[in-house]
Amino acid sequence: MKSAVVTASLATFCLIAGNTFAANAADQAFEALADQYLNERIEFSPVEATAIGDHRADDRLDEVNAAARNRERKAYRGYRDALAAIDPEDLSRANQVDAEILRNDIESTLFELDTLEEWAWNPVHYVRLSGGSVYGLLSRDFAPLEQRLDNAAARLEQLPRFLEQARTSLQPERVPKIHAETAIQQNPGLVSIIEAMIVPQLEVVPEATRARLEAAIEAAKNAIAEHQTWLEEELLPRAAGDFRIGAELFDHKLAYALNSPLSRKEIKTLAEGEYASVRNQMYEIAKQVYAGMHPQTAFPDTPDEAYKQVIIRAALEQAYRQLPPRDGIVDIATQNLEQASNFVVEHNIVTMPDDPVEIIVMPEFQRGVALAYLDPPGPLDKGQKAFYAVAPLPTDWSDEQVRSFLREYNLLSIQNLTIHEGVPGHYLQIALSNRYPSALRSVLWSGPFVEGWAVYAESVMIDAGYLDHDPLMRLIQLKWYLRAVTNAIIDSAIHVDGMTRDEAMKLMIEGGFQEEREAAGKWVRAQLTSAQLSTYFVGYQEHAAMREAIEDAWGDEFTLRRYHDQALSYGSPPVKFVRALILNEEIPRSDD
Repeated sequence: MKSAVVTASLATFCLIAGNTFAANAADQAFEALADQYLNERIEFSPVEATAIGDHRADDRLDEVNAAARNRERKAYRGYRDALAAIDPEDLSRANQVDAEILRNDIESTLFELDTLEEWAWNPVHYVRLSGGSVYGLLSRDFAPLEQRLDNAAARLEQLPRFLEQARTSLQPERVPKIHAETAIQQNPGLVSIIEAMIVPQLEVVPEATRARLEAAIEAAKNAIAEHQTWLEEELLPRAAGDFRIGAELFDHKLAYALNSPLSRKEIKTLAEGEYASVRNQMYEIAKQVYAGMHPQTAFPDTPDEAYKQVIIRAALEQAYRQLPPRDGIVDIATQNLEQASNFVVEHNIVTMPDDPVEIIVMPEFQRGVALAYLDPPGPLDKGQKAFYAVAPLPTDWSDEQVRSFLREYNLLSIQNLTIHEGVPGHYLQIALSNRYPSALRSVLWSGPFVEGWAVYAESVMIDAGYLDHDPLMRLIQLKWYLRAVTNAIIDSAIHVDGMTRDEAMKLMIEGGFQEEREAAGKWVRAQLTSAQLSTYFVGYQEHAAMREAIEDAWGDEFTLRRYHDQALSYGSPPVKFVRALILNEEIPRSDD
């Protein structure tokens, strides 16, 4: 009897040992592939490598010709084959998540190269690469200034070649007019970066460095001017592409952007239902505000939509009376960031990071898409500043346009914006998430996780009593959430269903209570960034559903800080993976 037990135990040990060995071997193979993937990405975009904190090629500017695309295509097909050879069942749970993230990025890149072919019709892509090539070197102190200036000189020397390759790659008949117009607007931004970031340093660098920089600047400015002439005189008159990418391309691009089980049609149904729900919530809050102004008002039991519209607008007008000065948004956002940070600490909402953050005026080459964004340091750059960038108002706007914009970004809206971009939104989330040890997961972060968290953070702060439960602040937060809902609706409606500008503007202005300047800017953005506008709504829905499930599972042990800290401890992968890790569920697979 003892012998049988020993034999059985030995067999069990061998089985366990065999599985452990297989798992270790698979994990080792996957981790080697992930390392190779990150190491070799530098060959395809040195500018992107600088942005993520890999500084081995800071003196190189991207190759963007057909030969470079062929090399990239061949490499990504090799990555795909290597990953397919690894059985995900043999991987640790953490590596199962990373393998799914890597698979999605590989397939997305091949889709962009072979099917979407944005390299052939989006001139904005090349403008932003050229601007980012210098800005990424000089905006943060990750290396001595002289070294970064030497690398900037090297990239400026390569700019004529880069822009020539861009012009050769672009096919004017496929370029949409709005993309050509935006490139024309943004292209001079590199000159402003040179003037603001390099020229002031010429007096403090060694003579040899100064001479090289001066020559590189002259060559770069000539190349930028030549490219501007080409954009205006050659590209724009011939730009005949349709900015609407159509159902097939949109569905594929959306699937890769979201990495979510939700389809376009499901998102549309969900967003349309949420649209009605949020407007009803706004009406209930607006009644409180309106009753405060007009105490004798008797509200009807079953108001129609026109009546609700009037009451909501009347309440919003109270917020629109609180306008910032035209040139004061950066200063106000700075004050709001400190206020929101103190509130998060005092109410024990989430761990507050001490990573440096600075509010800046948005670089010119990035303007024209959004009012603000959070520019975090690359995940491989440790201890560097995050930038909360805010765009100045265009100098050619009329007084009416300025007033429209400031009504949209009233003082309460800037509070909400700062929560979204700063604390506990993007700045806080990315600072905490980037502490996760997987470099792959940090580099290949999920748009819906990041954008959805920022929208979720807005509601968390208001639910916790930010600004003393001011009903106007709640109304503004709901208006911002309604913006995320309408973003998702117009995203597919424009690119798939043929929604016109008038239809989109009506939905945003009448349905979403947006001011004309905000809606006009969003119309431009929707044309330029298919599938991106859906990330806010989808991400929020996934975050809200995850919190509800975990709150139910934890019961009395649930606290905001415990939940938020754990949710942000896994990096920034798609929400479905974080949910599975916290609840110890099976890791979702792309082929499920």
